[in-house]
Amino acid sequence: MALFKQHTDHKSILYIRNGIIIVVLFAFALATLFPIYFMIISSFGDPIEAGAASYSLWPGKFTLASYKFFFDYSEHSYRWLINSFVVAACVTVSNVLFASLAGYAFSKIRFRGRSVLFAVLLCAMMIPYQVTQVPLYILIVNIFQMENTYTALIAPSLVTVYNIFLAKQFISSIPTEIIESAKVEGCSQWQIYAKIILPLSKTVMAVMAILTFMESWNTFFWPFLVTNTMDMQTIQVGLKNFRFANTTYFAPMMAGATISAVPMFILFFSLQKYFLEGVTVGAVKG
Repeated sequence: MALFKQHTDHKSILYIRNGIIIVVLFAFALATLFPIYFMIISSFGDPIEAGAASYSLWPGKFTLASYKFFFDYSEHSYRWLINSFVVAACVTVSNVLFASLAGYAFSKIRFRGRSVLFAVLLCAMMIPYQVTQVPLYILIVNIFQMENTYTALIAPSLVTVYNIFLAKQFISSIPTEIIESAKVEGCSQWQIYAKIILPLSKTVMAVMAILTFMESWNTFFWPFLVTNTMDMQTIQVGLKNFRFANTTYFAPMMAGATISAVPMFILFFSLQKYFLEGVTVGAVKG
């Protein structure tokens, strides 16, 4: 009875605490979703109102004219989407492949200098992205002369240290006994990788694919640096063409941004199960 009375006395405090937590979380959710709401709502505005810069939370009328304006504005509008898809797809595939290979090597293959090399990679991960842009730009544009090509857009992101680290940490959790048994059966390193490591690493590979595709698709700065013609621009860079010195085609630009966000929504919600599994891997022991 004393225990029941104690919980009863504190029930009002629990309600107040839970209410405050719900309010705070709801406020954070609104702050997160509001830009997406504003982007979608603005895309249904009239493109003629763009020059007036009269932003509102609810358009005067709903029309698809801004979407039509986006595709009719330039002959390269479709090409921007294709370029983004090609670059993001190639970067995603290469990262999943090379990161899983490197992760397997660092976690399960003993070779001289393994710890030193992995430590160097971790140090490289600590370097801010902006610091490497100038030397990388000089290499790609001035030395290798690959400006305005798919190679320039894809090559610097073929594999990232973060994905290697992620793959290494996950593959380290795979029991070594399984690999030793495969070696006893006569499997080579490539066979172990293809028949054991890859099937057991589907979760982390899905997480890498989601994060890498989203990052590559949304990147603006690097494609902006290495492309100088509209036909090679990605969708994120192409959207800047709707802004001029004296006016901005705001609604068509928001229409393009909404279109560019659709693949992200499809990818995330279709692979949400694997993403959540990958986030919680190792959180529970046993």
